[in-house]
Amino acid sequence: MKTYKIKEISEMFELPSSTLRYYESEGLLPEVPKSLSGQRIYNNEHIERLKCINCFKRTGMTISQLRKFFMYETDEAAHIDEIISLLKDQEQIVNQKLVQLQNDSTHVHHKVEYYSAIKYALKNNLPMPLWKDEEE
Repeated sequence: MKTYKIKEISEMFELPSSTLRYYESEGLLPEVPKSLSGQRIYNNEHIERLKCINCFKRTGMTISQLRKFFMYETDEAAHIDEIISLLKDQEQIVNQKLVQLQNDSTHVHHKVEYYSAIKYALKNNLPMPLWKDEEE
């Protein structure tokens, strides 16, 4: 089994070593063995766990929610309803963020068109365009 040092994991996930130690102290990265010299030794299971943590963190899941998820996951059968509820709540949050991001993307695109039109007008000595809200 391939193993990794904290520096390798830190670079792989673009996380400071302190964050990895914090995740460990919060129980999100359990059972990280240490070498005789005290260096943490990570393996592929830790990498998979970190992929999950990063995914959930990007969606806005809190450390408390992550702790619950991983606690529930240790006994899925007994906590299946809690797992589904937690994930459905997070899915709803992600969907709301997606709608907002799409709206923001549309607005930015509209601004690009507007300022491109200004540039064209300046270059060709034409009247300046007027800003029009997307709804108009």
